[in-house]
Amino acid sequence: MLLLAAVVSVVAVALPFVYLVLRTTQAGWGEIGPLIWRERTGTLALNSVLLCVSVSLGSLLLGVPTGWLISRTRLPGLGWWRVLAALPLAVPSYVGAYAWLSLVPGLDGYLGATLVLTLVSTPYVTLPVAAALRRADTDVEDVARTLGRSPVVAAWSTLMPQAAPAAGAGALLAALYTLSDFGAPALMRYEVFTLGIRNAYRVGFDRTLAAVLALLLAALALVVVLVERACRGGAQRRQAAAAGARPAPPRELGRGRLPAMVFLGVVGAAGVGVPAVALLVQMGASLSAGVVWDDLIAATGATLVLSVAGGLLTLVLALPIGALAARYRGRTVAVVESASYLGNALPGIVVGLALVFMTVTLVPALYQTAFALAAAYAVMFLPKAVGAVRAALGQVPREVEDVARTLGRGPVRVWVGVTARIASPGVLAGLLLVVVTAMKELPATLLLRPLGVDTLATELWTATGVGAYGQAAPYAVALILLAAGPAYLLSRPERDAGDRE
Repeated sequence: MLLLAAVVSVVAVALPFVYLVLRTTQAGWGEIGPLIWRERTGTLALNSVLLCVSVSLGSLLLGVPTGWLISRTRLPGLGWWRVLAALPLAVPSYVGAYAWLSLVPGLDGYLGATLVLTLVSTPYVTLPVAAALRRADTDVEDVARTLGRSPVVAAWSTLMPQAAPAAGAGALLAALYTLSDFGAPALMRYEVFTLGIRNAYRVGFDRTLAAVLALLLAALALVVVLVERACRGGAQRRQAAAAGARPAPPRELGRGRLPAMVFLGVVGAAGVGVPAVALLVQMGASLSAGVVWDDLIAATGATLVLSVAGGLLTLVLALPIGALAARYRGRTVAVVESASYLGNALPGIVVGLALVFMTVTLVPALYQTAFALAAAYAVMFLPKAVGAVRAALGQVPREVEDVARTLGRGPVRVWVGVTARIASPGVLAGLLLVVVTAMKELPATLLLRPLGVDTLATELWTATGVGAYGQAAPYAVALILLAAGPAYLLSRPERDAGDRE
């Protein structure tokens, strides 16, 4: 029964991709061939790949030194530096682009898109590298020190190879984020696949071209996902091998302390300081001109309702898959779990476009409804929920459930009274993660939101699209504040666990 429910969930989230394939193949090779090989498609592909490579390299250049500094060195206010290194994850790319454009109006094109996406993607490298270095084996570092190498050179040459798989996986995550992003390239006017897909659908009304471009983008993203999973597997094997190693003690930097703090300060100022200053400046201008509070309140309410609805639907689909993966092993279980991660390879604009095609063709009554948008969130963010459910249920001791059954409780009562109660914090954390991510989602929301309904993200997008940066500021501030609550709750379990250690 559990396997059947999990398969149903996987089929549900795979339907948009399958339908997109069918929708494209119906046109025939004679029509889609010229679309694939035309010069415009090649330009979009080249620009997308160039941007991905640039952002990945930039994230490595900033993230690896940052991860090493916050995990392997003693710096004044180290806790604050760690928080600052993670904060760019809370800044949507289109908010970062809006902030930089409002302060530097001439910043656009390839350089602007690369700058913004690198700054918001750097934590994807920083955090796994820092985690890997904290668990690294330091014996080889001590050997290097005995051979006469300086502390910094010894640490860098012996510990960084141990963190290389984590750094590679983080860089590929940054590439995947870049491929799927729509807001920053659109605001920076840099032509990539996501922007080309929306223009084909909204401007040219060419649904076949939009579907072909969407499939090409999904295929490119799928390649990145497969490579990232391979790198992540290497990182996990390195961590398992170093599990019994002596924890790496932090090192004093001596004269290098000031340059290290300057580096961290510059990275933090560019990733968090510039958006904060821009929002404050534009918010002041908006308050002077007058804020339309009714629209702001309506957009905030719509954002909250739609993101929570999407989170609940995602959780319903994730529960059987996570439970199956946590309690059973085997090839079938592995295939089902892996298939649930298909959403990682489907950018928001691809999912939105597929659901537009499906609803208009098969169920017109669902087109531009809250259910269609919630379904899009479920397809994209199911992997986040599955991982949280699997981890939470995997921590429930089987012995506790066995004892409950020996006391005469049936499977349902054991699940409700024992398993669900123990696993609920982790499951709720997964729900909050999906809700926070859904609040920031832009392209799928633009395509599928109910008629007459605007969210904070779409209002912000509309205002920035016409250069009304002051008008956009209240929506950007409200979006960050609304996402801050769930983000704070997500940080509490980790903080409490750290306190217990």
